[in-house]
Amino acid sequence: MTTFAPDSLDLNRKLPLWYQVSQSLRASILGRSPDAPLRLPTEDALAAHYGVSVLTMRQALKELEAEGLISRHRRRGTFIEPNARRGAPVRLLGSVDAIVAQQSGMSTELLDHGPVAVPAELAEYFPGLTEVAGFRRLRSDEKTGEPTNHARNYVRPDVAERVDPADLLRWPMTKVLRDAVGVRISRITDTVEARLADPETARLLEVPLLSPILDYTGVTYDTDGRPVDVARIHYRGDRFSFTVTLDAH
Repeated sequence: MTTFAPDSLDLNRKLPLWYQVSQSLRASILGRSPDAPLRLPTEDALAAHYGVSVLTMRQALKELEAEGLISRHRRRGTFIEPNARRGAPVRLLGSVDAIVAQQSGMSTELLDHGPVAVPAELAEYFPGLTEVAGFRRLRSDEKTGEPTNHARNYVRPDVAERVDPADLLRWPMTKVLRDAVGVRISRITDTVEARLADPETARLLEVPLLSPILDYTGVTYDTDGRPVDVARIHYRGDRFSFTVTLDAH
């Protein structure tokens, strides 16, 4: 049976190999011609094609399977899903310290903290819980005193009981969880969307009602894959930019 032929790849040793392979194969799959075969080569053949180990190839394929681009069948092989969604978000790798740096360097006021009901839109991150610990902060430019963002953190109660609120006046929640509480962070997923300022956000950020703001959601996972913190941060649209630099070599 004829198999799908993926594009070639020049590996960058600064990035995880499985990530590069998964992104290259993903691009090949989404850019294939309509009459291209749906069956992928074997793991061994793909590993040889990309010049990586079978374990690396297996991790790359697992990533694509989780995205729904391929399906794997024992004894039959691996197949491209013909109706796979093409508009999936691009996954970019970065470090936890990059998140800490982005959140640092501002004057912070702790507005309030204590038990809060789990917001309906965040329930998927806290299964079985109706209440979490909430921490609400206002950050301002240290030189001008101008408000820059309004942050709400929703933290699992068993983790929040070890958080010293005073630490949040000095450090971002990510750094507090990792360095003060000792949470072993495995990853953080970030989503940034454009929104219009509601009355409370407009008042705190000192912007006109319904003016554009950026709504950031960051979900922090521990090494067990459990969400421990969900940050919802509203940034003034004129005080925040989101830039991604991709190394092509």
